[in-house]
Amino acid sequence: MASRTPAAAPRSPQRRRLSVDERREQLIAVALELFSARPPEEVSIDDIAAAAGASRPLVYHYFPGKQAIYEESLRRAGQELAGRFEEPAVGPLSERLYRVMGRYLDFVESHGPGFEALLRGGSVAASPGTNAVIDEVRRAAHDQILAHLALARPSAALRLTVRVWIANAEISSLEWLAAEQRQPREELQLRLVQDFVAALTVTAAREPDPALAQAMVGFLSAERVGSPTGSLVGALAALLAVPGLAEAVGPLLERV
Repeated sequence: MASRTPAAAPRSPQRRRLSVDERREQLIAVALELFSARPPEEVSIDDIAAAAGASRPLVYHYFPGKQAIYEESLRRAGQELAGRFEEPAVGPLSERLYRVMGRYLDFVESHGPGFEALLRGGSVAASPGTNAVIDEVRRAAHDQILAHLALARPSAALRLTVRVWIANAEISSLEWLAAEQRQPREELQLRLVQDFVAALTVTAAREPDPALAQAMVGFLSAERVGSPTGSLVGALAALLAVPGLAEAVGPLLERV
């Protein structure tokens, strides 16, 4: 009887060795995922190494410490967040901003713990580097909102209005994250847009700026029933139906 040749053992697939750039990108991606799920002070180099399937010395080969990888991860997240403020200048202004705030709240919700710790100023990982990243995101948001207003020379008062609204969006979203019973996200999204429309209207009323006043005509003419601005106007009209309110406002209008 002929002897049977033993079957060759199946070869295990060889894992492709990552290049220097690929390994660095992998560590950043893993770290960002961890920092998004937990406050930065609760994430260690060992956590990052384990999640990446790497050794602790390998992480230190690419980054001098946790602060460095945290800042780089945050910089990548900041670039992504800044990009979410980009929106084609098509359609009513409030509908554009509604889409922008939807993407913003998506990001806030998915990166909650890490960004909450940083924006509240309570993170031990906060540094000039991390603060610079947040400032860059705020600057990008400010510039994108002004671009939608399409004014050749935005006044100092208008720029301040936009900055204050961005701060309001940050505070409101962080309070929303911390709430035990969150309001539906769509309600916050709508309120933030309507807050901007209201602030813009008040600025136009206070500011002797013909260009802004004329721009308001264009913004409001493009709005429609059911848009965030349309809903706000409807709510204001309903408020005037409160018994005695129209009579209380009337004399004030006569004095203008």
